[in-house]
Amino acid sequence: MSQKIVITISRQYGSGGRLIGQMLAKELNIPFYDKELIAVASKESGIAQGIFEKADEQASNSLMYTLSMGMFPTAVGSSFSNMPMNDRVFLIQSDIIRRFASEGSCVIVGRCADYVLRNDPNAVNVFIHSDQESRIKRAIDSYQIPADKARAFVVKTDKRRATYHDYYTGIKWGRAENYHLCIYSDFIGLEGAVQTIRAFAECHLAKQQ
Repeated sequence: MSQKIVITISRQYGSGGRLIGQMLAKELNIPFYDKELIAVASKESGIAQGIFEKADEQASNSLMYTLSMGMFPTAVGSSFSNMPMNDRVFLIQSDIIRRFASEGSCVIVGRCADYVLRNDPNAVNVFIHSDQESRIKRAIDSYQIPADKARAFVVKTDKRRATYHDYYTGIKWGRAENYHLCIYSDFIGLEGAVQTIRAFAECHLAKQQ
């Protein structure tokens, strides 16, 4: 694609969303960011990567108070040491997401990127979902989750993602009206999902011209 496009991917655990994102980035020859974003945020902020990984899964009440009072601190390079670590992580990652999106085309998985880039005209927000049984199977086969714990792990992971997303965005995770495109990966397959997202993004760019 000659025009800039930023594709954010939100996904149910085990739906293949991350793999779809990787395949799409390779297809379009553009950067892919998932855990890579945490590494950059850790390096630039000086906060240990392990702290990012832990705080990235939690939400606290203080950030919503900060935002409700009209205070929007710039995360990287600013002083906000009194803010809980998980809120600091969210703001730091949000700054980096916006920076990556401003620099050029890319695919970003998770981390509320759909909300962070909600006003970016070049952003296409995608949600990947699939049947729970197939997600449990992928958790066992691809992610080595013990078979007797896989179902509970899938449910718990999705609940955590939904709670985190809903808390920081005020928008319901997984609801079709909150995304530009929703894909049932079981029905269309991973490669089919990649080609569908690409075609959808191309239509969006053509409409902008």
